[in-house]
Amino acid sequence: MTIRITVGAMVVGAMTTLSAQTSLPASSLDAGSHTALEKRCGTAKTASPESVSALQRARWVPFLHLDQVIARNGIEVVGGMTAATPGCEPESFNLFVFVDGAFAGTLSRTAMTPSRNSVAGAVRITGADSLTVEFATFTASDAACCPSSRERVSYLIDKKGAGATLVATDTRQLR
Repeated sequence: MTIRITVGAMVVGAMTTLSAQTSLPASSLDAGSHTALEKRCGTAKTASPESVSALQRARWVPFLHLDQVIARNGIEVVGGMTAATPGCEPESFNLFVFVDGAFAGTLSRTAMTPSRNSVAGAVRITGADSLTVEFATFTASDAACCPSSRERVSYLIDKKGAGATLVATDTRQLR
């Protein structure tokens, strides 16, 4: 049985072929709101120029996830936000994967919000074509602020097609 999965989905299953995200998804911001947020919060200066430019064209404001550069083996993970707190902490964001400067996919199928289910925490590049992400998840007894469970999603970067594509290959409950 083959299971179709979406990048960032919390699905356990065998590796499958994923319909490639051919272009970086556009944010929900209009041009004026994007400019205002970028002016207020700035742009990650240590992300690659290619990823910053691609995110800006799609009206995402680039930032470093957890204030860390996540790049190795030609793989780069950069955050893009559409809303921020007064201190410029991302309030609505996604994490974008670039391979050799080209967009390969997002780590979540929808924008993430802190203190909500499936927000990304630790992101690790684990090999020449693989990475893992830990997502916070809520249990039935958790307070609205504080998820107590974690799931780790493993991804493979498929370089067989016209461009690299991010494919979720495994999900494991950590706690």
